[in-house]
Amino acid sequence: MKARNLSVIICMTVALGTLLGTAANAFADEYKVDAAHSTVIFRVKHIGVSYFYGRFNEIKGGFTFDEADPTSLALDVEIKTESIDTNSKKRDDHLKGPDFFHAKQYKTITFKSTKVEQGQDNTFGVTGDLTLHGVTKSITIDVVHVGSGSDSRGRHHAGFDTSFTIKRSDFGMDYMLGGLGDDIRIMVGLEGVREKPGP
Repeated sequence: MKARNLSVIICMTVALGTLLGTAANAFADEYKVDAAHSTVIFRVKHIGVSYFYGRFNEIKGGFTFDEADPTSLALDVEIKTESIDTNSKKRDDHLKGPDFFHAKQYKTITFKSTKVEQGQDNTFGVTGDLTLHGVTKSITIDVVHVGSGSDSRGRHHAGFDTSFTIKRSDFGMDYMLGGLGDDIRIMVGLEGVREKPGP
């Protein structure tokens, strides 16, 4: 009987947590990524002596965010793999090929948050699923709420910033590990325009 009561309590607790999370997101505003003011940059070490930098030029998606309850933040971002740009067409073509990103097969890189925890000041610990090169892994990153405000047309914007490191070999990208570093630093500046205010 005690075990049954314990199971009932656990089920009720899980259900209540889900209900509260859903209720919090119901009041969060919906934002569409402003691609013209969002940036995705990466860096990788070259033969152990220097870093070179690249970027992805096409990013879309959105996020929900309630400024009264920042932990309601939920991110859903998609990057077009073909949009990689390292200021060298020859190198970009190689990076798009099977040795690296295999862009024809893996057309997008995505990140979808699953959990958010309040940190210090305007920083949050965001856990989510990163899908790269056909591999999905859960990662936790520090995300800073840079600010919110309206533009000259009266549209409300909110912006976030993050910088984190992954190992490309964890995602099955192990070509030229001797010449190119395994650690990839990724820097994202994300800005969104509010589309649908919460009730």
